[in-house]
Amino acid sequence: MLEQQHIKALEDIVGKENVYSDKAHMIAYSYDATRTRYEPEAVVFPRHEEDVSRILVYCNHHGIVITPRGAGSGFTGGALPKNGGITLAMEKHMNKILEIDMENMVAVVQPGVINMDLQKAVEEVGLFYPPDPASEEYSTIGGNVSENAGGMRAAKYGITKDYVMALRAVRANGDIIRAGKRTIKDVAGYNIAGILTASEGTLAVITEITVKLLPKPKFRKAYMGIFPSVEDAMNAVFKSLAGGANPVAMEFMDALVVQALKKKLGVQLPEDAGALLIGDVDGNVIEEVDFQLDILNSSFKANGAQDFVIADTDEERDKLWFARRNASPSITIYGSKKLNEDISVPRSMLPEALKNIYAIGEKYGFKVPCFGHAGDGNIHVNVMVDGSDEKQLEAGHEAIEEIFEMVVEMGGTLSGEHGIGTSKAPFMNIAFNDAELQLFKDIKKAFDPNGILNPGKMGL
Repeated sequence: MLEQQHIKALEDIVGKENVYSDKAHMIAYSYDATRTRYEPEAVVFPRHEEDVSRILVYCNHHGIVITPRGAGSGFTGGALPKNGGITLAMEKHMNKILEIDMENMVAVVQPGVINMDLQKAVEEVGLFYPPDPASEEYSTIGGNVSENAGGMRAAKYGITKDYVMALRAVRANGDIIRAGKRTIKDVAGYNIAGILTASEGTLAVITEITVKLLPKPKFRKAYMGIFPSVEDAMNAVFKSLAGGANPVAMEFMDALVVQALKKKLGVQLPEDAGALLIGDVDGNVIEEVDFQLDILNSSFKANGAQDFVIADTDEERDKLWFARRNASPSITIYGSKKLNEDISVPRSMLPEALKNIYAIGEKYGFKVPCFGHAGDGNIHVNVMVDGSDEKQLEAGHEAIEEIFEMVVEMGGTLSGEHGIGTSKAPFMNIAFNDAELQLFKDIKKAFDPNGILNPGKMGL
């Protein structure tokens, strides 16, 4: 429990109404999507950047650890107060869209802005913010930046880091820094905005974000490719893209996911599908959209597709996307607990990676349904186990470690979008050598010498 003198000092900074240490708040801010729980000792709601600075000055002086938090929607424990201290919750006050600059096509937002709210606001004026994590309806832009969130549109438009132009942030000692500019080009100094993106709150507390916007495409259609096997579908992914296809999204579901959707949710999908590829194409003229669909149709069928379906209306598109959006909840028919990892490999390695993943699952006796963002090489691997069986859980984690080792050997990475947090920290030495890990620690030390910012994340 945080000493009363510290509670009083924090209340003096932000007001009594913005500091809580009651049990209800401790429980509410103790977990994220991992369902792992670590209770903070207090929850503090800063009102503005100056509050953040004063809080960090005080906590740095007294050795109180701080965990920045957006919506707590992360899958790796990045927003969990593993070492107690205070949770710095940004969603209550620091949640405003400060500016939409149509001339320079940027938006300036506070970290607590919900991703979908930003998307809707810029689309109202004909602009477009592409990063669309599955949690877009409730995850915050600050959290997206801290984890470098991806999404379904990444195949064409990239991920969060590709849209971060500038940041304002507060270092552990209270110093307020600016990183980046709203200019298209900026090569003056180190890329501090790039370093802070995906840093999971371990280096500084982000207080303002400037993001790049694009013109909103005028036309969009959805498609679905039906394949007899995963290998055919994975070959179609990288060969189609190398052949000139440029879809907004190319989402993958294997046969286990297809069967789960049919059995649990009654989704109408092809009975004999070994794999599905679902996605969108967009453009500013309808001929551009149809041209892209023609390329995909030809390429998919050249790589074994049994059928190619085009959704011409929004209603038809929603039916196709319903299956992909419900892939994750449907697979619980295979086990009470899923060990969900978001590995990423070079797209040309997708066929071999999926083959090896299924072989590892067979070795341990687990079903491993897979789905995800095949268009950018990012697959959600789900090792399904009985959550009440300790031996199965242990074996499941061993299987995950083997999958990580295989993925890294292929030139891939531990995480394509969820980040490292606490859940993947033990595996960092698989992906990085001692010199690289020491460099991470040196960077952490430079930003946060006393180690008060989100300790225990990424192995730092």
